[in-house]
Amino acid sequence: MGYKTSRITNHSIKNNRATSVLMIYTGGTLGMVYDSKSKSLVPFNFNEILTNVPELHRVEFELTILTLDKPIDSSNMTPTNWVEIARIVYDNFEEFDAFVILHGTDTMAYTASALSFLLENLSKPVILTGAQLPIGIARTDARENLITALEIASAKINGRPVVPEVAIYFNSYLLRGNRAKKKESSQFNAFRSENYPNLAEVGVTIDYNFPFIRPYRTDLPLQLHETLDDNVMILKLFPGIQQNLIRNIFNTSGLKGVVLETYGAGNAPSESWFLDELKHAIDKGIIIFNVSQCDGGRVLQGTYQTSRKLQEIGVVSGSDITTEAAITKMMYLFGKEGSHERVRFNLEKDICGEMSV
Repeated sequence: MGYKTSRITNHSIKNNRATSVLMIYTGGTLGMVYDSKSKSLVPFNFNEILTNVPELHRVEFELTILTLDKPIDSSNMTPTNWVEIARIVYDNFEEFDAFVILHGTDTMAYTASALSFLLENLSKPVILTGAQLPIGIARTDARENLITALEIASAKINGRPVVPEVAIYFNSYLLRGNRAKKKESSQFNAFRSENYPNLAEVGVTIDYNFPFIRPYRTDLPLQLHETLDDNVMILKLFPGIQQNLIRNIFNTSGLKGVVLETYGAGNAPSESWFLDELKHAIDKGIIIFNVSQCDGGRVLQGTYQTSRKLQEIGVVSGSDITTEAAITKMMYLFGKEGSHERVRFNLEKDICGEMSV
Protein backbone atom coordinates (compact mmCIF):
# COMPACT_ATOMS: atom_id res chain seq x y z
CA MET A 1 0.00 0.00 0.00
CA GLY A 2 1.80 3.11 -1.21
CA TYR A 3 1.25 6.63 0.10
CA LYS A 4 2.44 10.20 -0.25
CA THR A 5 2.75 13.04 2.23
CA SER A 6 2.48 16.81 2.23
CA ARG A 7 3.05 19.20 5.11
CA ILE A 8 0.94 22.19 6.11
CA THR A 9 2.36 24.39 8.86
CA ASN A 10 0.45 27.21 10.50
CA HIS A 11 3.15 29.87 10.73
CA SER A 12 1.12 32.03 13.12
CA ILE A 13 1.81 29.63 16.00
CA LYS A 14 3.89 31.35 18.65
CA ASN A 15 4.59 28.54 21.08
CA ASN A 16 8.03 26.93 21.02
CA ARG A 17 6.89 23.59 19.69
CA ALA A 18 3.58 23.12 17.96
CA THR A 19 1.63 19.94 18.46
CA SER A 20 2.15 17.82 15.37
CA VAL A 21 -0.67 15.80 13.85
CA LEU A 22 -0.45 13.25 11.05
CA MET A 23 -3.68 13.00 9.08
CA ILE A 24 -4.03 9.79 7.08
CA TYR A 25 -6.54 9.70 4.25
CA THR A 26 -7.53 6.11 3.45
CA GLY A 27 -10.58 6.89 1.33
CA GLY A 28 -14.28 7.33 1.91
CA THR A 29 -17.02 9.87 1.33
CA LEU A 30 -15.27 12.73 3.15
CA GLY A 31 -12.62 13.15 0.47
CA MET A 32 -14.96 13.50 -2.51
CA VAL A 33 -15.82 16.57 -4.58
CA TYR A 34 -18.15 17.09 -7.52
CA ASP A 35 -16.45 16.99 -10.92
CA SER A 36 -18.36 19.09 -13.45
CA LYS A 37 -16.83 17.30 -16.43
CA SER A 38 -17.80 13.78 -15.45
CA LYS A 39 -20.80 14.99 -13.44
CA SER A 40 -19.87 12.63 -10.63
CA LEU A 41 -18.10 12.60 -7.28
CA VAL A 42 -14.36 12.03 -7.47
CA PRO A 43 -11.55 12.06 -4.85
CA PHE A 44 -10.03 15.51 -4.45
CA ASN A 45 -6.33 16.27 -4.28
CA PHE A 46 -5.43 16.56 -0.60
CA ASN A 47 -2.58 18.88 -1.54
CA GLU A 48 -5.38 21.39 -2.10
CA ILE A 49 -7.12 20.73 1.19
CA LEU A 50 -6.83 24.37 2.28
CA THR A 51 -9.07 25.30 -0.64
CA ASN A 52 -11.76 22.86 0.49
CA VAL A 53 -11.26 23.40 4.23
CA PRO A 54 -10.05 26.99 4.70
CA GLU A 55 -10.69 26.67 8.45
CA LEU A 56 -7.37 24.81 8.65
CA HIS A 57 -5.65 28.20 8.34
CA ARG A 58 -6.74 28.90 11.91
CA VAL A 59 -5.72 25.68 13.67
CA GLU A 60 -2.92 25.84 16.18
CA PHE A 61 -0.91 22.77 15.33
CA GLU A 62 1.40 21.49 12.64
CA LEU A 63 -0.45 19.26 10.20
CA THR A 64 1.06 16.68 7.88
CA ILE A 65 -1.19 14.89 5.42
CA LEU A 66 -0.56 11.37 4.19
CA THR A 67 -2.77 9.98 1.43
CA LEU A 68 -2.85 6.45 0.13
CA ASP A 69 -1.89 6.17 -3.52
CA LYS A 70 -5.12 4.25 -4.11
CA PRO A 71 -7.87 5.38 -1.70
CA ILE A 72 -10.00 2.49 -0.44
CA ASP A 73 -13.76 2.38 -0.38
CA SER A 74 -14.35 1.19 3.16
CA SER A 75 -16.51 -1.68 1.87
CA ASN A 76 -13.26 -3.05 0.41
CA MET A 77 -11.29 -2.70 3.66
CA THR A 78 -9.42 -5.88 4.62
CA PRO A 79 -7.35 -7.12 7.57
CA THR A 80 -4.27 -6.51 5.44
CA ASN A 81 -5.25 -2.83 5.18
CA TRP A 82 -5.71 -2.65 8.96
CA VAL A 83 -2.19 -3.91 9.50
CA GLU A 84 -0.82 -1.44 6.94
CA ILE A 85 -2.59 1.50 8.61
CA ALA A 86 -1.30 0.37 11.99
CA ARG A 87 2.19 0.17 10.50
CA ILE A 88 1.94 3.79 9.26
CA VAL A 89 1.03 4.94 12.78
CA TYR A 90 3.84 2.86 14.29
CA ASP A 91 6.49 4.06 11.82
CA ASN A 92 5.55 7.71 12.47
CA PHE A 93 4.87 7.38 16.17
CA GLU A 94 7.96 9.21 17.41
CA GLU A 95 7.62 12.10 14.94
CA PHE A 96 4.00 13.02 15.63
CA ASP A 97 1.95 13.76 18.73
CA ALA A 98 -1.35 12.52 17.36
CA PHE A 99 -3.01 10.81 14.39
CA VAL A 100 -6.29 11.39 12.57
CA ILE A 101 -7.49 8.73 10.14
CA LEU A 102 -10.04 9.68 7.48
CA HIS A 103 -12.08 6.59 6.68
CA GLY A 104 -15.32 5.53 5.04
CA THR A 105 -18.16 5.02 7.50
CA ASP A 106 -19.29 1.52 6.49
CA THR A 107 -16.42 -0.35 8.13
CA MET A 108 -14.99 2.38 10.35
CA ALA A 109 -16.00 0.56 13.56
CA TYR A 110 -14.19 -2.58 12.37
CA THR A 111 -11.02 -0.62 11.57
CA ALA A 112 -11.12 1.25 14.89
CA SER A 113 -11.55 -2.02 16.76
CA ALA A 114 -8.71 -3.68 14.88
CA LEU A 115 -6.33 -0.76 15.47
CA SER A 116 -7.07 -0.84 19.20
CA PHE A 117 -5.69 -4.40 19.30
CA LEU A 118 -2.85 -3.97 16.80
CA LEU A 119 -1.41 -0.89 18.57
CA GLU A 120 -0.67 -2.30 22.02
CA ASN A 121 0.27 0.17 24.79
CA LEU A 122 -0.90 3.14 22.72
CA SER A 123 -0.17 6.44 24.46
CA LYS A 124 -1.21 8.96 21.79
CA PRO A 125 -4.55 9.81 20.15
CA VAL A 126 -5.60 7.89 17.05
CA ILE A 127 -8.91 9.45 16.01
CA LEU A 128 -10.97 8.12 13.11
CA THR A 129 -13.55 10.25 11.37
CA GLY A 130 -15.38 10.54 8.08
CA ALA A 131 -18.57 11.98 6.68
CA GLN A 132 -22.03 11.10 5.45
CA LEU A 133 -21.82 13.73 2.70
CA PRO A 134 -18.74 14.55 0.57
CA ILE A 135 -16.65 17.58 1.43
CA GLY A 136 -17.59 19.08 -1.95
CA ILE A 137 -21.30 19.23 -1.05
CA ALA A 138 -22.69 22.45 0.45
CA ARG A 139 -24.44 20.71 3.37
CA THR A 140 -21.56 18.40 4.12
CA ASP A 141 -20.79 17.23 7.64
CA ALA A 142 -17.19 16.61 6.56
CA ARG A 143 -15.70 19.95 7.63
CA GLU A 144 -17.00 19.87 11.19
CA ASN A 145 -16.04 16.23 11.68
CA LEU A 146 -12.57 16.85 10.29
CA ILE A 147 -11.81 20.07 12.19
CA THR A 148 -13.11 18.74 15.51
CA ALA A 149 -11.32 15.41 15.15
CA LEU A 150 -8.08 17.32 14.58
CA GLU A 151 -8.75 19.56 17.58
CA ILE A 152 -9.44 16.57 19.83
CA ALA A 153 -6.36 14.76 18.58
CA SER A 154 -4.14 17.76 19.27
CA ALA A 155 -5.63 18.52 22.70
CA LYS A 156 -3.27 18.34 25.65
CA ILE A 157 -3.43 19.03 29.37
CA ASN A 158 -0.12 19.68 31.12
CA GLY A 159 1.70 18.42 28.06
CA ARG A 160 -0.18 15.12 27.98
CA PRO A 161 -2.70 14.05 25.32
CA VAL A 162 -6.29 14.22 26.48
CA VAL A 163 -7.42 11.11 24.57
CA PRO A 164 -4.52 8.61 24.38
CA GLU A 165 -6.50 5.83 22.67
CA VAL A 166 -8.21 4.81 19.44
CA ALA A 167 -11.51 6.68 19.11
CA ILE A 168 -14.15 7.67 16.57
CA TYR A 169 -15.35 11.26 16.30
CA PHE A 170 -18.61 11.81 14.47
CA ASN A 171 -21.40 14.38 14.65
CA SER A 172 -20.57 15.93 18.03
CA TYR A 173 -19.64 12.69 19.82
CA LEU A 174 -16.31 11.08 20.58
CA LEU A 175 -16.64 7.31 21.10
CA ARG A 176 -14.18 4.63 22.12
CA GLY A 177 -13.25 2.98 18.84
CA ASN A 178 -13.81 -0.61 19.90
CA ARG A 179 -17.17 0.23 21.49
CA ALA A 180 -18.73 2.00 18.51
CA LYS A 181 -21.20 0.73 15.92
CA LYS A 182 -22.53 2.33 12.78
CA LYS A 183 -26.27 2.83 13.32
CA GLU A 184 -27.36 5.29 10.62
CA SER A 185 -26.90 5.50 6.87
CA SER A 186 -29.14 8.51 6.20
CA GLN A 187 -28.65 10.69 9.29
CA PHE A 188 -25.54 12.56 10.39
CA ASN A 189 -25.38 10.78 13.75
CA ALA A 190 -23.94 7.63 12.16
CA PHE A 191 -22.25 6.07 15.20
CA ARG A 192 -23.30 5.16 18.72
CA SER A 193 -21.81 3.43 21.72
CA GLU A 194 -24.63 1.78 23.64
CA ASN A 195 -22.55 -0.10 26.21
CA TYR A 196 -19.93 2.52 27.05
CA PRO A 197 -20.23 6.25 27.80
CA ASN A 198 -19.20 8.83 25.21
CA LEU A 199 -15.62 9.99 25.68
CA ALA A 200 -16.63 13.55 24.82
CA GLU A 201 -19.59 15.62 23.69
CA VAL A 202 -19.01 18.61 21.46
CA GLY A 203 -21.06 21.80 21.45
CA VAL A 204 -19.81 25.32 22.04
CA THR A 205 -17.11 23.62 24.09
CA ILE A 206 -15.66 20.11 24.03
CA ASP A 207 -16.74 18.39 27.24
CA TYR A 208 -14.50 15.42 27.95
CA ASN A 209 -15.79 12.53 30.03
CA PHE A 210 -12.45 12.05 31.78
CA PRO A 211 -13.31 9.06 34.04
CA PHE A 212 -14.03 6.95 30.95
CA ILE A 213 -10.98 7.90 28.87
CA ARG A 214 -8.11 5.42 29.07
CA PRO A 215 -5.33 6.72 31.34
CA TYR A 216 -2.16 8.16 29.84
CA ARG A 217 0.72 5.72 30.29
CA THR A 218 4.22 5.70 28.89
CA ASP A 219 5.76 2.99 31.07
CA LEU A 220 5.41 0.43 28.27
CA PRO A 221 6.58 1.02 24.69
CA LEU A 222 4.17 0.92 21.77
CA GLN A 223 4.05 -2.58 20.33
CA LEU A 224 2.83 -3.27 16.80
CA HIS A 225 1.12 -6.55 15.99
CA GLU A 226 1.10 -7.43 12.31
CA THR A 227 -0.54 -10.84 12.20
CA LEU A 228 -4.30 -11.21 11.90
CA ASP A 229 -5.82 -14.64 11.26
CA ASP A 230 -9.05 -14.21 9.32
CA ASN A 231 -10.18 -17.85 9.50
CA VAL A 232 -13.19 -16.66 11.47
CA MET A 233 -16.78 -15.75 10.71
CA ILE A 234 -20.00 -14.31 12.12
CA LEU A 235 -23.11 -16.46 12.47
CA LYS A 236 -26.33 -14.61 13.26
CA LEU A 237 -29.14 -16.71 14.67
CA PHE A 238 -32.70 -16.30 13.45
CA PRO A 239 -35.93 -18.24 13.99
CA GLY A 240 -36.04 -21.10 11.51
CA ILE A 241 -32.28 -21.45 11.01
CA GLN A 242 -31.58 -24.85 9.50
CA GLN A 243 -29.28 -27.58 10.76
CA ASN A 244 -27.60 -28.16 7.39
CA LEU A 245 -26.68 -24.46 7.20
CA ILE A 246 -25.00 -24.51 10.60
CA ARG A 247 -23.30 -27.82 9.87
CA ASN A 248 -21.91 -26.55 6.57
CA ILE A 249 -20.58 -23.42 8.26
CA PHE A 250 -18.78 -25.39 10.96
CA ASN A 251 -17.34 -27.71 8.30
CA THR A 252 -15.65 -24.80 6.51
CA SER A 253 -12.04 -25.74 5.87
CA GLY A 254 -9.61 -23.94 8.17
CA LEU A 255 -12.30 -22.33 10.32
CA LYS A 256 -10.95 -21.50 13.78
CA GLY A 257 -13.55 -19.25 15.40
CA VAL A 258 -17.16 -18.13 15.12
CA VAL A 259 -18.80 -15.05 16.60
CA LEU A 260 -22.29 -16.34 17.39
CA GLU A 261 -24.86 -13.53 17.45
CA THR A 262 -27.51 -14.77 19.86
CA TYR A 263 -30.78 -13.35 21.17
CA GLY A 264 -31.12 -10.98 24.14
CA ALA A 265 -28.77 -11.80 27.00
CA GLY A 266 -27.02 -14.56 25.07
CA ASN A 267 -29.89 -16.96 24.47
CA ALA A 268 -30.12 -19.53 21.68
CA PRO A 269 -32.36 -22.43 20.62
CA SER A 270 -32.36 -25.34 23.05
CA GLU A 271 -33.11 -28.03 20.46
CA SER A 272 -30.76 -30.97 20.79
CA TRP A 273 -29.64 -30.82 17.15
CA PHE A 274 -28.50 -27.20 17.55
CA LEU A 275 -26.53 -27.86 20.72
CA ASP A 276 -25.06 -31.02 19.20
CA GLU A 277 -23.76 -29.08 16.19
CA LEU A 278 -22.14 -26.48 18.45
CA LYS A 279 -20.66 -29.14 20.73
CA HIS A 280 -19.26 -31.05 17.76
CA ALA A 281 -17.63 -27.86 16.45
CA ILE A 282 -16.13 -27.06 19.85
CA ASP A 283 -14.79 -30.61 20.16
CA LYS A 284 -13.06 -30.09 16.78
CA GLY A 285 -11.28 -27.03 18.20
CA ILE A 286 -13.52 -24.26 16.83
CA ILE A 287 -14.00 -21.48 19.40
CA ILE A 288 -17.51 -20.04 19.59
CA PHE A 289 -17.83 -16.51 20.99
CA ASN A 290 -21.31 -15.56 22.23
CA VAL A 291 -22.30 -11.96 21.36
CA SER A 292 -25.77 -10.47 21.69
CA GLN A 293 -27.70 -9.20 18.66
CA CYS A 294 -28.95 -6.35 20.87
CA ASP A 295 -27.10 -3.05 20.63
CA GLY A 296 -27.30 -2.51 24.38
CA GLY A 297 -26.94 -4.89 27.31
CA ARG A 298 -24.69 -7.88 27.65
CA VAL A 299 -24.46 -11.65 27.38
CA LEU A 300 -25.25 -13.35 30.68
CA GLN A 301 -24.65 -17.03 29.99
CA GLY A 302 -26.43 -19.21 32.50
CA THR A 303 -29.08 -16.71 33.57
CA TYR A 304 -31.68 -18.39 31.37
CA GLN A 305 -31.92 -22.08 30.64
CA THR A 306 -31.47 -21.40 26.92
CA SER A 307 -28.03 -19.90 27.57
CA ARG A 308 -27.02 -22.28 30.37
CA LYS A 309 -26.66 -25.06 27.81
CA LEU A 310 -24.24 -22.92 25.79
CA GLN A 311 -22.14 -22.39 28.88
CA GLU A 312 -22.11 -26.11 29.64
CA ILE A 313 -20.81 -27.11 26.21
CA GLY A 314 -18.00 -24.54 26.26
CA VAL A 315 -19.26 -21.48 24.36
CA VAL A 316 -17.25 -18.39 25.40
CA SER A 317 -19.22 -15.43 26.76
CA GLY A 318 -18.66 -12.10 25.01
CA SER A 319 -20.16 -9.95 27.77
CA ASP A 320 -21.04 -6.55 26.23
CA ILE A 321 -18.56 -6.56 23.33
CA THR A 322 -19.72 -5.37 19.91
CA THR A 323 -19.72 -7.75 16.97
CA GLU A 324 -17.13 -5.53 15.25
CA ALA A 325 -14.76 -5.75 18.22
CA ALA A 326 -15.48 -9.45 18.71
CA ILE A 327 -14.51 -10.51 15.19
CA THR A 328 -11.38 -8.34 15.09
CA LYS A 329 -10.37 -9.53 18.57
CA MET A 330 -10.66 -13.12 17.37
CA MET A 331 -8.46 -12.36 14.34
CA TYR A 332 -5.92 -10.67 16.61
CA LEU A 333 -5.80 -13.45 19.17
CA PHE A 334 -5.58 -16.27 16.63
CA GLY A 335 -2.71 -14.37 15.02
CA LYS A 336 -0.94 -13.70 18.31
CA GLU A 337 -1.50 -16.64 20.64
CA GLY A 338 0.16 -19.98 20.18
CA SER A 339 -2.48 -22.11 21.83
CA HIS A 340 -6.22 -22.71 21.70
CA GLU A 341 -6.43 -22.31 25.48
CA ARG A 342 -4.77 -18.87 25.40
CA VAL A 343 -7.21 -17.64 22.77
CA ARG A 344 -10.19 -18.81 24.86
CA PHE A 345 -8.74 -17.23 28.01
CA ASN A 346 -8.06 -13.85 26.40
CA LEU A 347 -11.40 -13.68 24.59
CA GLU A 348 -13.07 -13.37 28.00
CA LYS A 349 -10.46 -10.86 29.19
CA ASP A 350 -10.66 -7.11 28.61
CA ILE A 351 -7.56 -6.26 26.58
CA CYS A 352 -7.96 -2.59 25.68
CA GLY A 353 -11.33 -1.42 26.96
CA GLU A 354 -13.42 -3.38 24.46
CA MET A 355 -15.63 -5.17 27.01
CA SER A 356 -16.79 -5.13 30.61
CA VAL A 357 -15.72 -8.07 32.77
